[in-house]
Amino acid sequence: MNRLAFLILSLAGLFTMATPAGAQRVASVEALVAAVAEGKSGAVIELAQGTFKLTQPLDLKSGVTLKGAGIGKTIVTHAETWKANPATLPDPETQHAKFDRSGYLLRCVNNAKDITVSHLTLTGPRMHGAIFGFANEGLHFHDLRIEDFMNNGIRTYAMKRVKIHDCTFVDAGQRWEKGQPGLKGGITGGGVFGIWMSDTEIWNNRFLITKKAPNEHYYGVKGREARRVHIHHNTIEAGFSIELPFEGDEDVEIDHNILLSAVSIPKHAGGPVPKSGRTFHIHHNYFRDGYSIEFVRNGVEIDHNLFDFDAAKDGGNLISAFGNVPAKGPAKFHNNLVSSPGRGVMWMNEAYAQLEVRNNHIIARATKTPRTEGLFGFNEKSDFTTFRFTDNIIECVGTARPLFRNDASGGALVENNQLTNVTDTMRYANKQTGTPAGLEQPLKFQCGVNGELTVDGWKTSKTAAK
Repeated sequence: MNRLAFLILSLAGLFTMATPAGAQRVASVEALVAAVAEGKSGAVIELAQGTFKLTQPLDLKSGVTLKGAGIGKTIVTHAETWKANPATLPDPETQHAKFDRSGYLLRCVNNAKDITVSHLTLTGPRMHGAIFGFANEGLHFHDLRIEDFMNNGIRTYAMKRVKIHDCTFVDAGQRWEKGQPGLKGGITGGGVFGIWMSDTEIWNNRFLITKKAPNEHYYGVKGREARRVHIHHNTIEAGFSIELPFEGDEDVEIDHNILLSAVSIPKHAGGPVPKSGRTFHIHHNYFRDGYSIEFVRNGVEIDHNLFDFDAAKDGGNLISAFGNVPAKGPAKFHNNLVSSPGRGVMWMNEAYAQLEVRNNHIIARATKTPRTEGLFGFNEKSDFTTFRFTDNIIECVGTARPLFRNDASGGALVENNQLTNVTDTMRYANKQTGTPAGLEQPLKFQCGVNGELTVDGWKTSKTAAK
């Protein structure tokens, strides 16, 4: 060891002490840098209360735990002299060799495993993001406040067995275009932005936006290819709640979340259906934006959600698909409550097949515009012989509307639906079978962070404290 390194470590030792449990407690940025540099697998580094201003990223190795004294008590940020390069934003998403990794407060060493970061605040208005990881496994991020970053909160590539929970993300990214703020276009960052996520759980996180400029927004959970990923009990107020487009998603479960903006899951031609038969299962969520789900995707099941929209905000279809290539399906939409869809419940530009819409209760109220088109709009080339509309309750209140937007849709099996103020009943038989229509069981569940909201049929309320 040279004399300079020895001097740095010696000075760091003045601000470091071992806790009774064997953890190393640090109270200065110099001690923190030294502890991370020297940390072996299994090392626990406890940060005292205070603000730690870094001048370069901290590189965390396998098995290291970085733990603060609590959110708001321990703050890790950047020094005034350290500024990441905005010219490299947005990053190229899937081209990892071109990533600029220099602008993150914390970096998980490539291929490192079992790193834990918890109980502190990470903030960096001049940084690309809070945490970066490449090909990591067993990461555990919890009890963090991640606030005010240029592009992302947690940014990973090829992560496995990761747990992210009980974190608060605030203004954790922005939109960029060719190194400039994306005022009119560009690519948006994410609070959690993971490329190739697998066997991962994301829960009990809150995503907030306080800034108002056109570029000052971010997506809650953003990624490309998620397999066996469970996203649940989050409250997401970001620009898009969840965006998982394009790649080969498999067994992604999205449930018990409060989602104030869209879930985007489109794929060219709907994508392959995995052996399990399911790409996405979206259930027991509370949706508030009339533009709720971006399609088209095959192997999807959407059930037991409350879609609770403002009739004055009628610009979107609940499910929207903008592609041009036919998709084979299947998709199931059942046991949902839908209040005040604006343009409609479903609109798919591409031809689709194997669609099941059953046991839903839909109340279409008069809209601000007003809307008079059919509640379901499908490409006339869809395989309507594989469409089933059964056992639904559909009511149009204030303005009568058709069920479908074209005559070809009447080729679907339409059976045992209770239709009120629906105008196109001449298109289909709607044979009555005598079985009950509407939800098979009452809809009641808790959702959001720690189950903070109770959904009880059409009504919602703050969950009573236990």
